Amino acid sequence: MPFKLKNNLAAVMALALPLALGACTDTLRIASHAPLTSVDPTWTTAYVTRSHGYMIYDTLFAMDQNFEPQPQMVDSWTLSDDKKTYTFKLRDGLKWQDGLSVTSYDCVTSLERWGKRDGAGQLLFKNVESLTAPDDKTIVLVLKQSDSTTINVLAKPSANVPFIIPKRVAFTDAWEQIDNTTGSGPFIFDKKDSTPDKAVYLRNPNYVPRKEEASLAAGGKVAKVDRVEWIYFPKQADAVKALIDGDVDYVESPSTQLVPMLEGKPDVTVASTDPLGNVAMVRFNSLIPPFNNPAIRRAVLMAMKQDDYMQAALGDHRYWRNCYSVYPCGTPLANEAGSEVMKTADLEAARKALAAAGYDGTPVVLMDPTDQPVMHALTGVTADLLQKIGMKVEVQEMDWATLVQRRVNQGPASEGGWNMFHTWWIAGDLMDPTAIAFSGDPKTGWFGWVNDPQLEDLRAQYAKAASEDEKQALAVKVQQRLWDIGAFGVLGQFFEPVAFRTELKGITSPMQFYWGVYKD
Repeated sequence: MPFKLKNNLAAVMALALPLALGACTDTLRIASHAPLTSVDPTWTTAYVTRSHGYMIYDTLFAMDQNFEPQPQMVDSWTLSDDKKTYTFKLRDGLKWQDGLSVTSYDCVTSLERWGKRDGAGQLLFKNVESLTAPDDKTIVLVLKQSDSTTINVLAKPSANVPFIIPKRVAFTDAWEQIDNTTGSGPFIFDKKDSTPDKAVYLRNPNYVPRKEEASLAAGGKVAKVDRVEWIYFPKQADAVKALIDGDVDYVESPSTQLVPMLEGKPDVTVASTDPLGNVAMVRFNSLIPPFNNPAIRRAVLMAMKQDDYMQAALGDHRYWRNCYSVYPCGTPLANEAGSEVMKTADLEAARKALAAAGYDGTPVVLMDPTDQPVMHALTGVTADLLQKIGMKVEVQEMDWATLVQRRVNQGPASEGGWNMFHTWWIAGDLMDPTAIAFSGDPKTGWFGWVNDPQLEDLRAQYAKAASEDEKQALAVKVQQRLWDIGAFGVLGQFFEPVAFRTELKGITSPMQFYWGVYKD
């Protein structure tokens, strides 16, 4: 179960009190969990880039705190009687930071680009007959078959988020990074003052918030400070010290091993803001040896024991639990179908399976993000396991920013390629088979590039399923297939805390949106 600290979720959410629309002239300093190395939230699933997107962009729809989709850039919308044609009208006052009006043409082009990279977006666009902009403020989406999940997909709150960007920028190929940061959201990215270790945001004077009260990603995004700085500390201990000293206001991802330094400090609050937590994952590169062989991938999974990974990465059992579902435990589709391979934790069985699969001694290049305590610890456990079952291992140390850039490389190790890396997802990004992590299309799927038409067919069936019973059954089949082919390993579900100066108000759950945060 999620851990309980002095300040629980209810207490934290009580801090999110409404504030008058006027904002203080102040600077909010955030110790970010990673440096901002990409400003393109369509090109990457990195959470720091997703959060950057929320600062400077907006979305047609957004999820409120009850996870119900609400209009955001949309003023009103209608659905035809046959439930295939959606007509959206943009609200007044939408402007880019340069003062030019946001148009429906921007929206159409943005959605088309996003739909090429996001898992749910890919499945949505397979069902799109047409997406047009008949005038500056109208968007018409026509489906081939009715789909009751369409608005939910357009409101998806996490990677990849369907942010709206200028048409001239959205024309960029979805597989190429953009560097233009022109947005229409509550903040402007200040390139001039930003550095590799600090991202700076200024309040956008052209942004007109909705009149509704803010609710998760929906409602009025009222910037409560004039300036926000995301400061990256390569060493977690330095970020914690900066919080204690009052040099930063919020630490996004303090190591659980450092939490005792923060507990009991009168000016610091430590809390969990996400009751579902995160899912630790190990990802194989399915394109190149040795993990282009599914049997070798499964042999490795047989050696893994979640308790060992979670103990190494999180320590105290308050912060983690075992979970053998690809959909996070505690969510509607969670199940244990096919999970026997992840429950084996038998080194001898793994050695025999590896030999039977024909492993020939090909070295495994394991990328190790040494500046990320959780992932660095997971990497150490895997390196030890691989050696114990008879594999050759080459651990290559790097920071997370380098890993994020390098993981796009599909070439062999001699050309900068890789075989394995560890990561984690927030639970909300793995809720159902439409998640990009579950893709079986090597051309449009997530890093690791699994090639499995059967998996893709099951995911497509899920997207078209009409009843909840049918969706549940298909979700089980998707999970079974993922385990059968050893697409990845689930290493446990964990609940990393956040820490902030007690004077902060506007803390949100399960994701932090900084437009609503201010100092009391």
